[in-house]
Amino acid sequence: MKKILVTRRLLSENSERISNIFDVRLNNDDKLLSPKEILKYAKDCNGILTFPDTILSKDLILKLPESVKIISNYAVGFGNIDVDTAANKGIIVTNTPDVLTDATADISILLLLGASRRAYEGRKAAETENWKWSADYLIGKQMTGKKLGILGMGRIGRAVAKRARGFDMEIHYHNRKRLNPDLENGAIYHEEVNSLFQNSEFLSINCPGSKDTENLINEESIKNFPDGVVIANAARGEVIEDETMIKAMKNGKVFALGLDVYRGEPTINKKYLELNNLFLLPHLGSATSSTRIAMGNRAIDNLDSFLNKKIAPKDRVN
Repeated sequence: MKKILVTRRLLSENSERISNIFDVRLNNDDKLLSPKEILKYAKDCNGILTFPDTILSKDLILKLPESVKIISNYAVGFGNIDVDTAANKGIIVTNTPDVLTDATADISILLLLGASRRAYEGRKAAETENWKWSADYLIGKQMTGKKLGILGMGRIGRAVAKRARGFDMEIHYHNRKRLNPDLENGAIYHEEVNSLFQNSEFLSINCPGSKDTENLINEESIKNFPDGVVIANAARGEVIEDETMIKAMKNGKVFALGLDVYRGEPTINKKYLELNNLFLLPHLGSATSSTRIAMGNRAIDNLDSFLNKKIAPKDRVN
């Protein structure tokens, strides 16, 4: 049987399945492995099933044993892996698209609602047991009928748009290229990202991480938003320049921010935690049992296709 290293703990359904297909080295302690440990446990392995918080750098990939021919990433993204170095070394890299779409889109809407309706402040007030209702108490922003900008109109972005139409929102989007009309479904395309920002009373960030999207919301671009914008990020923390965002949240340019992802996870810029207009989650986008099982199966399928069935894996990214 082919040998596989799994760098973090899988759900039991996935662990049982992969153990029936491969000679597998599981990390049941769920300890984040160091590069040295990865090299140790990857010895004689044919593939690695890894996770977004395990960084497979250029240096680490170059040191992997020659037996490793595929890295299957348990995520839709793959920024934790130096895919170019892997390709040069003859290692295939795969991801797990499609299966996270609905769960992540749900979280995007939750972030928009939680931020705009001041859910964090409301929870804190309710816990004091001495809050008093008044006509102007914890007034938030209503999504109904507003303009929603979607940064990144891939599968997840389109799923967010589908849900937002239930709020009668006017959908605007920016993408690397314009969608076909049947996929747009009435959404308004903006070739320039600042044009999207100008038309976003609410913004949902659903774009992939890349050099082009890093710090896309910065000191200059944030000026394009309408005053009092609500922003939600369920994509990549690096899209937002933190100091700029914190300043905008303090001066009212940004009414509220919803974050499921942030730079340096699990560490977060401590200045964010001083603000009441932040609705914060610990990267829960795909955190439903059905989605996580589907992600595991997709990652296993990619390994099985390549190593056992000798066919191209469905989700190759390099």
